[in-house]
Amino acid sequence: MTEEGIIKKIEEAIVNMDLDSAKNACEIALTKGIKPFDIIKSGIGSAVKIVGDFFEAKEYFLTELIMSGEIITQIMKILKPYIKSKSKAKAKVLLGTAKGDMHDIGKNIVRNFMQAEGFEVIDLGVNVSTDRFVETVRVEKPEILAISVLISASMPEVEKVMKALKKEGLRETVKVIVGGAPVTQEFVDNIGADGFANDAIDGLNICKGWALK
Repeated sequence: MTEEGIIKKIEEAIVNMDLDSAKNACEIALTKGIKPFDIIKSGIGSAVKIVGDFFEAKEYFLTELIMSGEIITQIMKILKPYIKSKSKAKAKVLLGTAKGDMHDIGKNIVRNFMQAEGFEVIDLGVNVSTDRFVETVRVEKPEILAISVLISASMPEVEKVMKALKKEGLRETVKVIVGGAPVTQEFVDNIGADGFANDAIDGLNICKGWALK
């Protein structure tokens, strides 16, 4: 089987919520020398988008989100020993999914990557209110605020966070990066955030760039 075919198997197993097939395909990928970042970017990343689209279309519900998320967690446990960093980032990151959004798949992948790279991560979980984001920025003083949003209905909440940070005089104290399926560079530019993550690895690299300066 080709590298592309193996990665496709991982994607399909996650979408179809087949844990055994997902783990088996992941282990085959590693024995074939496929890089963990390629597995995550092309296999897991693609599956996350498909699952999110199904949820938006009401073809999948919370149960399916939880199940697919658990499969990704198990795959990440297999991949973690193979993820090595040449340089350790030294920064505190505040991470959370915007209010109204119960997705934690993408957020958890980002968290795992960041911790592997040496970031101190404060994970607020899902459905995080503007007040909680702002108050935690005030108390914890993170260098980076990373907001995940996988459904378009929660995008206005991200803009509320940006406005609240500015109102409270905290905007200049923290870099803000936003990522998720419905997010675009135009949206990020319009709300005045600092970065747009197309996927987990993209987001990681942007944050590393900020932390290592």
